[in-house]
Amino acid sequence: MSLSLSILASGSGGNCGILRNGAGGSALLIDCGIGPRTTAQRMQPLGVGLDDVAAICLTHLDYDHFNMTWLSEILRRKIYLHCHEDHVDALLARANNRDLAPRVRPFNGQAFLAVPGVRARSFALPHDELGSFGFVFDARGGRIGYASDLGRCSGELVRHFRGLNVLAIESNYDPRMQINSSRPWSLKRRIMGGSGHLSNQQALDAVRQILDRCQKDGEELPRHIVLLHRSRQCNCPRLLRKLFSSDRRIAPRLILAEQDRATSWLWARPQRGAGAQLELQWG
Repeated sequence: MSLSLSILASGSGGNCGILRNGAGGSALLIDCGIGPRTTAQRMQPLGVGLDDVAAICLTHLDYDHFNMTWLSEILRRKIYLHCHEDHVDALLARANNRDLAPRVRPFNGQAFLAVPGVRARSFALPHDELGSFGFVFDARGGRIGYASDLGRCSGELVRHFRGLNVLAIESNYDPRMQINSSRPWSLKRRIMGGSGHLSNQQALDAVRQILDRCQKDGEELPRHIVLLHRSRQCNCPRLLRKLFSSDRRIAPRLILAEQDRATSWLWARPQRGAGAQLELQWG
Protein backbone atom coordinates (compact mmCIF):
# COMPACT_ATOMS: atom_id res chain seq x y z
CA MET A 1 0.00 0.00 0.00
CA SER A 2 1.03 3.62 -0.47
CA LEU A 3 -0.07 6.77 1.25
CA SER A 4 -1.42 9.34 -1.22
CA LEU A 5 -2.69 12.90 -1.17
CA SER A 6 -4.75 15.13 -3.43
CA ILE A 7 -5.72 18.78 -3.03
CA LEU A 8 -9.39 19.36 -3.79
CA ALA A 9 -9.42 23.11 -3.14
CA SER A 10 -6.76 25.51 -1.95
CA GLY A 11 -7.41 29.21 -1.46
CA SER A 12 -9.73 31.78 0.04
CA GLY A 13 -12.67 30.14 -1.73
CA GLY A 14 -12.21 27.04 0.42
CA ASN A 15 -9.55 24.55 1.42
CA CYS A 16 -9.73 20.78 1.31
CA GLY A 17 -7.37 17.88 0.79
CA ILE A 18 -7.94 14.15 0.77
CA LEU A 19 -5.59 11.47 2.00
CA ARG A 20 -5.80 7.71 1.66
CA ASN A 21 -3.60 4.73 2.46
CA GLY A 22 -4.16 2.06 -0.16
CA ALA A 23 -6.94 1.67 -2.71
CA GLY A 24 -9.35 0.17 -0.19
CA GLY A 25 -8.48 2.32 2.80
CA SER A 26 -10.70 4.88 4.48
CA ALA A 27 -10.31 8.45 3.23
CA LEU A 28 -9.37 11.38 5.44
CA LEU A 29 -10.26 14.96 4.55
CA ILE A 30 -7.85 17.66 5.67
CA ASP A 31 -10.20 20.58 6.25
CA CYS A 32 -13.57 20.90 4.56
CA GLY A 33 -13.80 24.49 3.39
CA ILE A 34 -15.85 23.61 0.33
CA GLY A 35 -19.30 22.05 0.58
CA PRO A 36 -19.93 18.30 0.43
CA ARG A 37 -21.50 18.44 -3.04
CA THR A 38 -18.46 20.18 -4.54
CA THR A 39 -16.16 17.86 -2.62
CA ALA A 40 -17.93 14.81 -4.02
CA GLN A 41 -17.69 16.16 -7.58
CA ARG A 42 -13.95 16.74 -7.29
CA MET A 43 -13.32 13.37 -5.66
CA GLN A 44 -15.17 11.42 -8.36
CA PRO A 45 -12.30 11.36 -10.93
CA LEU A 46 -10.07 10.08 -8.12
CA GLY A 47 -12.21 7.01 -7.59
CA VAL A 48 -13.31 8.12 -4.12
CA GLY A 49 -16.72 9.14 -2.79
CA LEU A 50 -18.24 10.61 0.35
CA ASP A 51 -18.99 7.07 1.55
CA ASP A 52 -15.22 6.52 1.79
CA VAL A 53 -14.66 9.49 4.12
CA ALA A 54 -14.19 8.22 7.66
CA ALA A 55 -12.87 11.41 9.26
CA ILE A 56 -12.05 15.08 8.79
CA CYS A 57 -8.92 16.62 10.29
CA LEU A 58 -9.21 20.37 10.94
CA THR A 59 -6.25 22.74 10.84
CA HIS A 60 -8.42 25.48 12.39
CA LEU A 61 -11.94 26.88 12.25
CA ASP A 62 -11.76 29.71 9.71
CA TYR A 63 -14.74 29.52 7.38
CA ASP A 64 -12.61 28.69 4.35
CA HIS A 65 -11.34 25.62 6.23
CA PHE A 66 -14.53 24.44 7.97
CA ASN A 67 -17.74 24.89 5.99
CA MET A 68 -20.81 24.45 8.19
CA THR A 69 -22.75 22.85 5.32
CA TRP A 70 -20.83 19.69 6.29
CA LEU A 71 -22.66 19.36 9.60
CA SER A 72 -25.57 17.26 8.32
CA GLU A 73 -23.21 15.00 6.33
CA ILE A 74 -20.96 14.47 9.35
CA LEU A 75 -23.93 13.39 11.45
CA ARG A 76 -25.66 11.33 8.75
CA ARG A 77 -22.52 9.50 7.65
CA LYS A 78 -21.06 9.23 11.17
CA ILE A 79 -17.84 10.95 10.16
CA TYR A 80 -15.35 11.69 12.94
CA LEU A 81 -14.07 15.23 13.29
CA HIS A 82 -10.49 15.63 14.56
CA CYS A 83 -10.14 19.06 16.16
CA HIS A 84 -7.48 20.48 18.46
CA GLU A 85 -8.62 20.46 22.08
CA ASP A 86 -8.25 24.27 22.30
CA HIS A 87 -10.76 24.71 19.45
CA VAL A 88 -13.40 22.19 20.48
CA ASP A 89 -15.56 24.60 22.50
CA ALA A 90 -15.64 27.11 19.63
CA LEU A 91 -16.49 24.32 17.18
CA LEU A 92 -19.42 23.06 19.24
CA ALA A 93 -20.68 26.59 19.88
CA ARG A 94 -20.68 27.36 16.18
CA ALA A 95 -22.42 24.11 15.30
CA ASN A 96 -25.03 24.57 18.03
CA ASN A 97 -25.99 20.90 17.74
CA ARG A 98 -25.60 18.57 20.71
CA ASP A 99 -25.39 15.55 18.37
CA LEU A 100 -22.01 16.71 17.08
CA ALA A 101 -20.11 16.28 20.36
CA PRO A 102 -19.83 12.45 20.12
CA ARG A 103 -18.32 12.80 16.63
CA VAL A 104 -15.53 15.14 17.79
CA ARG A 105 -12.12 13.63 18.55
CA PRO A 106 -9.84 16.20 20.26
CA PHE A 107 -6.12 16.04 19.56
CA ASN A 108 -3.14 17.77 21.12
CA GLY A 109 0.57 17.35 20.58
CA GLN A 110 0.40 13.58 20.92
CA ALA A 111 0.14 11.18 17.99
CA PHE A 112 -3.40 10.04 17.17
CA LEU A 113 -5.08 7.63 14.77
CA ALA A 114 -6.53 9.78 11.97
CA VAL A 115 -8.11 6.87 10.08
CA PRO A 116 -7.26 3.16 10.24
CA GLY A 117 -3.65 2.67 9.21
CA VAL A 118 -2.73 6.37 9.31
CA ARG A 119 -1.31 8.08 12.37
CA ALA A 120 -1.08 11.87 12.69
CA ARG A 121 0.83 14.28 14.86
CA SER A 122 -0.03 17.96 15.09
CA PHE A 123 2.07 21.01 15.85
CA ALA A 124 1.04 24.62 16.46
CA LEU A 125 1.32 27.31 13.81
CA PRO A 126 1.14 31.08 14.47
CA HIS A 127 -2.06 32.15 12.72
CA ASP A 128 -4.33 34.88 14.11
CA GLU A 129 -5.39 34.74 17.75
CA LEU A 130 -6.37 31.07 18.07
CA GLY A 131 -3.61 29.63 15.90
CA SER A 132 -3.65 26.86 13.33
CA PHE A 133 -2.10 23.39 13.26
CA GLY A 134 0.14 21.58 10.87
CA PHE A 135 0.22 17.79 10.53
CA VAL A 136 2.52 14.95 9.72
CA PHE A 137 0.67 11.84 8.53
CA ASP A 138 2.48 8.52 8.84
CA ALA A 139 1.66 5.10 7.44
CA ARG A 140 3.63 2.15 6.16
CA GLY A 141 3.02 3.63 2.74
CA GLY A 142 4.88 6.87 3.45
CA ARG A 143 4.95 10.18 5.27
CA ILE A 144 3.16 13.42 4.34
CA GLY A 145 3.55 16.88 5.87
CA TYR A 146 0.86 19.56 5.60
CA ALA A 147 1.04 23.18 6.79
CA SER A 148 -1.34 25.97 5.77
CA ASP A 149 -2.21 29.34 7.32
CA LEU A 150 1.07 29.89 9.11
CA GLY A 151 2.26 33.38 9.75
CA ARG A 152 5.95 32.54 9.73
CA CYS A 153 8.30 29.59 9.50
CA SER A 154 9.56 28.28 12.81
CA GLY A 155 12.25 25.83 13.81
CA GLU A 156 9.44 23.55 14.97
CA LEU A 157 8.07 23.35 11.44
CA VAL A 158 11.46 22.35 10.05
CA ARG A 159 11.96 19.85 12.86
CA HIS A 160 8.61 18.14 12.25
CA PHE A 161 8.94 18.11 8.46
CA ARG A 162 11.74 15.54 8.36
CA GLY A 163 11.75 12.44 6.20
CA LEU A 164 8.70 13.48 4.19
CA ASN A 165 7.69 11.87 0.93
CA VAL A 166 5.19 14.66 0.17
CA LEU A 167 5.58 18.23 1.46
CA ALA A 168 2.52 20.52 1.26
CA ILE A 169 3.01 24.10 2.45
CA GLU A 170 1.31 27.45 2.08
CA SER A 171 2.64 30.07 -0.36
CA ASN A 172 -0.06 32.69 -0.14
CA TYR A 173 0.98 36.04 -1.60
CA ASP A 174 3.47 38.18 -3.48
CA PRO A 175 4.32 41.18 -1.25
CA ARG A 176 4.28 43.74 -4.07
CA MET A 177 0.90 42.54 -5.32
CA GLN A 178 -0.40 42.53 -1.74
CA ILE A 179 0.71 46.11 -1.06
CA ASN A 180 -0.63 47.39 -4.39
CA SER A 181 -3.98 45.62 -4.03
CA SER A 182 -7.27 47.36 -3.21
CA ARG A 183 -7.54 45.48 0.09
CA PRO A 184 -7.92 47.50 3.32
CA TRP A 185 -4.61 48.22 5.01
CA SER A 186 -5.86 46.42 8.15
CA LEU A 187 -6.19 43.21 6.14
CA LYS A 188 -2.78 43.67 4.52
CA ARG A 189 -1.23 44.20 7.96
CA ARG A 190 -2.94 41.07 9.30
CA ILE A 191 -1.75 38.91 6.40
CA MET A 192 1.84 40.19 6.35
CA GLY A 193 2.31 40.76 10.09
CA GLY A 194 3.83 37.42 11.07
CA SER A 195 0.65 35.68 12.19
CA GLY A 196 -1.32 35.69 8.94
CA HIS A 197 0.07 33.90 5.89
CA LEU A 198 3.41 33.06 4.29
CA SER A 199 4.62 35.11 1.34
CA ASN A 200 6.14 33.33 -1.63
CA GLN A 201 9.68 34.16 -0.51
CA GLN A 202 8.97 33.06 3.06
CA ALA A 203 7.56 29.78 1.76
CA LEU A 204 10.61 29.26 -0.45
CA ASP A 205 12.93 29.93 2.49
CA ALA A 206 10.99 27.38 4.58
CA VAL A 207 11.15 24.72 1.87
CA ARG A 208 14.87 25.30 1.43
CA GLN A 209 15.46 24.90 5.16
CA ILE A 210 13.54 21.62 5.09
CA LEU A 211 15.50 20.34 2.10
CA ASP A 212 18.79 21.46 3.62
CA ARG A 213 17.92 19.50 6.75
CA CYS A 214 17.08 16.42 4.65
CA GLN A 215 20.44 16.56 2.88
CA LYS A 216 22.34 17.19 6.11
CA ASP A 217 20.72 14.12 7.67
CA GLY A 218 21.24 11.97 4.57
CA GLU A 219 17.49 11.64 3.89
CA GLU A 220 15.78 11.50 0.51
CA LEU A 221 14.11 14.69 -0.66
CA PRO A 222 10.30 14.71 -0.92
CA ARG A 223 8.88 13.31 -4.16
CA HIS A 224 6.37 16.18 -4.36
CA ILE A 225 6.43 19.76 -3.07
CA VAL A 226 2.90 21.19 -3.15
CA LEU A 227 2.17 24.91 -2.72
CA LEU A 228 -1.12 25.64 -0.97
CA HIS A 229 -3.51 28.53 -0.34
CA ARG A 230 -2.46 30.77 -3.24
CA SER A 231 -4.27 34.12 -3.28
CA ARG A 232 -6.05 34.85 -6.55
CA GLN A 233 -5.85 38.60 -6.03
CA CYS A 234 -2.32 38.87 -4.64
CA ASN A 235 -0.35 36.07 -6.26
CA CYS A 236 0.52 34.73 -9.69
CA PRO A 237 1.31 31.14 -10.79
CA ARG A 238 3.97 32.42 -13.20
CA LEU A 239 5.77 34.29 -10.40
CA LEU A 240 5.56 31.25 -8.14
CA ARG A 241 7.00 28.86 -10.69
CA LYS A 242 9.82 31.23 -11.57
CA LEU A 243 10.74 31.83 -7.94
CA PHE A 244 10.62 28.21 -6.75
CA SER A 245 12.25 26.83 -9.90
CA SER A 246 15.34 28.88 -9.09
CA ASP A 247 16.23 26.00 -6.74
CA ARG A 248 17.05 22.94 -8.84
CA ARG A 249 16.02 20.64 -6.00
CA ILE A 250 12.48 22.04 -6.06
CA ALA A 251 11.77 22.58 -9.76
CA PRO A 252 11.11 18.92 -10.77
CA ARG A 253 9.00 18.30 -7.67
CA LEU A 254 6.86 21.45 -7.76
CA ILE A 255 3.04 21.31 -7.86
CA LEU A 256 0.72 24.32 -7.55
CA ALA A 257 -2.63 23.48 -5.95
CA GLU A 258 -5.65 25.21 -7.46
CA GLN A 259 -8.82 26.68 -5.99
CA ASP A 260 -11.24 25.23 -8.51
CA ARG A 261 -10.02 21.73 -9.32
CA ALA A 262 -8.28 18.77 -7.76
CA THR A 263 -4.72 17.70 -8.28
CA SER A 264 -3.96 14.18 -9.32
CA TRP A 265 -3.05 11.64 -6.64
CA LEU A 266 0.35 12.44 -5.19
CA TRP A 267 2.03 9.24 -4.11
CA ALA A 268 4.19 9.13 -1.03
CA ARG A 269 5.97 6.08 -2.47
CA PRO A 270 6.20 4.54 -5.92
CA GLN A 271 3.62 1.86 -6.65
CA ARG A 272 4.86 -1.69 -6.80
CA GLY A 273 3.24 -4.61 -8.56
CA ALA A 274 0.82 -4.85 -11.45
CA GLY A 275 -2.67 -3.49 -11.29
CA ALA A 276 -1.96 -0.82 -8.70
CA GLN A 277 -4.39 2.08 -8.99
CA LEU A 278 -4.22 5.73 -8.16
CA GLU A 279 -5.39 6.20 -4.63
CA LEU A 280 -5.46 9.85 -3.65
CA GLN A 281 -5.50 13.34 -5.04
CA TRP A 282 -5.54 16.93 -3.79
CA GLY A 283 -8.02 19.37 -5.23
